[in-house]
Amino acid sequence: MLKKYLLVFLISMVPLVELRGAIPYAGFFGLPMGWSYLIAIVGNIIPVPFIFLFARRILEWGQDKPVVGKFFKFCLKKGEKGGRKLQAKAGNGLYIALLLFVGIPLPGTGAWTGTLAASILDMDFKKSIVAIICGVFLAGFLMTFGVAAVSYLVGLAA
Repeated sequence: MLKKYLLVFLISMVPLVELRGAIPYAGFFGLPMGWSYLIAIVGNIIPVPFIFLFARRILEWGQDKPVVGKFFKFCLKKGEKGGRKLQAKAGNGLYIALLLFVGIPLPGTGAWTGTLAASILDMDFKKSIVAIICGVFLAGFLMTFGVAAVSYLVGLAA
């Protein structure tokens, strides 16, 4: 069981998959949702400060490199596009918008993209981190609730 929890933790750290993949994995393998939620949250939050502080620099450095250049340029463009879109829609409520962007579990949103967008927009570090962490808690809750609801409905059908 410890091995499955470790996988939940590691899956929640993977860009684009994050806890949106880790929590359904936990539900599929019948792990208790409370512990899975907490482990996925921690795994999803750990990379956030590092992404904010270093990802932009690394992506800018590597965008003209032969092997990784195209991917790095794609990530920069995605972060810039997400950041501009977020800024245009949010106006004064930029940090609330960041929280919702991270917290509503849709494809292309999440802690990695939200943090990269905040970094590219040169948003305040502390306010961004708080908004992103709150968004991760929200996304984790929504995913956990969804997985539990589906499990319950499947159990009724069986």
